Amino acid sequence: MKKTVGIGHQDFEVIRKEGYFYIDKTNFIREWWENGDSVTLITRPRRFGKTLNMSMLEKFFSVQYAGRTDLFQDLSIWEDEKYRSLQGVYPVISLSFANIKENNFFQTRRKICQILTNLYSKYHFLMEQEILDDKERGFFQSVSADMDDMTATMALHQLSLYLSRYYGNKVIILLDEYDTPMQEAYVHHYWEELVSFIRNMFNSAFKTNPYLERAVMTGITRVSKESIFSDLNNLKVITTTSEPYADCFGFTEEEVFAALDEYGLSNKKQEIKTWYDGFIFGKKKDIYNPWSIINYLDTQKLGTYWVNSSSNSLIEKLIREGNPDIKMMMEKLIQGEGFHTSFDEQLVFNQLDLNDTALWSLLLASGYLKPEYAAFNPEIGKMEYILKLTNREVYFMFQHMIEGWFGKCRRVHNAFLQALLSHDLEGMNEYMNDLSDELFSSFDTGKNPSGKAQPEKFYHGFVLGLMVELRGLYYISSNKESRFGRYDILMEPKEKGADAFIIEFKVVHTKQGETLESAVQAALKQIEEKKYDTVLRNRGIRPEKIPKYGFAFSGKVVSIGESTGTCSRFS
Repeated sequence: MKKTVGIGHQDFEVIRKEGYFYIDKTNFIREWWENGDSVTLITRPRRFGKTLNMSMLEKFFSVQYAGRTDLFQDLSIWEDEKYRSLQGVYPVISLSFANIKENNFFQTRRKICQILTNLYSKYHFLMEQEILDDKERGFFQSVSADMDDMTATMALHQLSLYLSRYYGNKVIILLDEYDTPMQEAYVHHYWEELVSFIRNMFNSAFKTNPYLERAVMTGITRVSKESIFSDLNNLKVITTTSEPYADCFGFTEEEVFAALDEYGLSNKKQEIKTWYDGFIFGKKKDIYNPWSIINYLDTQKLGTYWVNSSSNSLIEKLIREGNPDIKMMMEKLIQGEGFHTSFDEQLVFNQLDLNDTALWSLLLASGYLKPEYAAFNPEIGKMEYILKLTNREVYFMFQHMIEGWFGKCRRVHNAFLQALLSHDLEGMNEYMNDLSDELFSSFDTGKNPSGKAQPEKFYHGFVLGLMVELRGLYYISSNKESRFGRYDILMEPKEKGADAFIIEFKVVHTKQGETLESAVQAALKQIEEKKYDTVLRNRGIRPEKIPKYGFAFSGKVVSIGESTGTCSRFS
């Protein structure tokens, strides 16, 4: 009998007690314990079972769950006598930063302090024991949402002392989603304040804590060691490219296919693979995101479940406002291609506006890109990658993101495309100037705007819009090598007999005496002289079916001219 699919449950006890659908991940307990690391940081994309696995660790090791054999019977960990004897023998401190999403440091600090206060309330019975002296009782009572920095940063350290003394065993600390407040601090510009506070807390809890048996932290990103882990030389970092725990988060293909068989969906395996497979952890390929699989088992309908389960506003902002190189890489990704890059996986949030590779690190950690190749290059001291979009679900996320760029002027954008396809040069000029006026600023905002119009940023955003809007009609390529150089945009029709298009962009250099008209002529001349139409003609498209357009930008003003190979015309 197939089990009920419970959506959104992250408590291990609830899932086991209610008999909801569950894929056995208790081997994670064995692997983590055998590795023997003092403090383990594991990064995985959101909705990949981090919180559920942390709940599983708590229920397994915590003295408060001693004797709860019902939670682990019939699971792989219970087959090992050694681990049966470890169940319920350690005091466990479990906390999560998942809901700390404030827009200022004061509220973030206060929320962290409230989480610590709630922990102390959970163990308030210690105040009634003889194990605390008067000073320790005073410290216990001083823990509150308004406590000072010293008390707040020492709270986990002191609670470890009290619990280890009471239970006669060192503590295990589990911190879930440690980096959520880090992202908010970057977005809302209080990074430095939060880093100082968190660094002191982590040092006392995870480094200078003699009452700590072991600890696990989870998150999406590996925040740079210099930021908050500078004193933690006992930290074992496991990222998406690391070998340990490769199959402990997310579902393997064997697990997914077995579930599809169980629910009578065996004929859907290839379709599910196309949509939801593609994640790679270490050398383990064919990892599926659990959130989409569970939702599919529940609804038995395809959908963008995982990518729509939280906001992608930070990533959207970084790509939209990023430099032309970032958008050029996105053009490759949207077309199904990969690109080569190198970077250190640790993420420096305050470098996101300045360093392109920080964005790729974020996208890799978040699960939107997969490493088709990943290896350490000792000559540069960094990892090298070939990155591609993870799967079809992720492709649709970026497609919808790009469509959103044109949301407020979607009608004008569509009108321009219609004018282009119908050779309406006057309409093209009118609508392109409207688009330029509306969209230039949105592609050049953020912490470090240029202070002047940058056609390159607009141009590459425009190309991505073409790729998305005309994907059913045209193969669109950009900045690729032709016979004598690189064309800007080449549009090859999917329908035999339809028109192809070549577009070249030029920026007007007024200090050099250029005008809009001369820049258009230069663009059209370049198309002809460098024979950009060669690739289309070699594919059997007749010259008269290849209109060529030159776009000239002077600030936000655009002028478009057309060449048929023998003459030019302007609107």
